[in-house]
Amino acid sequence: MALHKTSLTLSFRGKKLSVPRSVYAPSDDSFLLAGAVKKFARGDVLDLGTGCGIQGIIAAGNAESVTFSDVSPEALECARKNAEKNVSGASCTLHFIETNLFKKIPRGKKFDVIIFNPPYLPTKPCEKVSGAINSAWDGGRNGRKVIAPFLKRFPARLKKGGILLYLNCHLSGTRETLKALKRQGFKVETVAGKRAGNERLSVFRSWK
Repeated sequence: MALHKTSLTLSFRGKKLSVPRSVYAPSDDSFLLAGAVKKFARGDVLDLGTGCGIQGIIAAGNAESVTFSDVSPEALECARKNAEKNVSGASCTLHFIETNLFKKIPRGKKFDVIIFNPPYLPTKPCEKVSGAINSAWDGGRNGRKVIAPFLKRFPARLKKGGILLYLNCHLSGTRETLKALKRQGFKVETVAGKRAGNERLSVFRSWK
């Protein structure tokens, strides 16, 4: 995954996003997921690991409320600024929470849609980079350092009839992810997919 050396400004689906070098810049995985978000987002949405805010901003077009969350304060501030520029009107309420997964999401709070593009790259200690950007892509030795605990915890945060929109990469163990979802009683549909370099990317829509 390439790191950008300077701040970027990009346009996507009519939205203009500014991304400092300390925040993950949207790439093929982000754009693939955003297509599904545009189609399926509704109600009360959680954009977990929001980065620059691209998913939550797209979701805001159809949602009643969007919670942008990230473990990185730099990313959360970037998402806030981008949302302020791109989400107009009072039809969608925006919230911003700095948190590692669900730790600081209010207890008992549940969502109609949870969006997650996890840090999925298998990463050796020598491959880590300094600064907040590392958390955007460092998945640990097998790519599942964040994915595994997320899959255990997200069901308790979904409303009845809610859905998960999840960006999957084969490098972090597609079979293990599908097993974890189905073991908890979730159905899984692949709603988008593409190859990006050596990565096979797909978007899972999962529900009970």
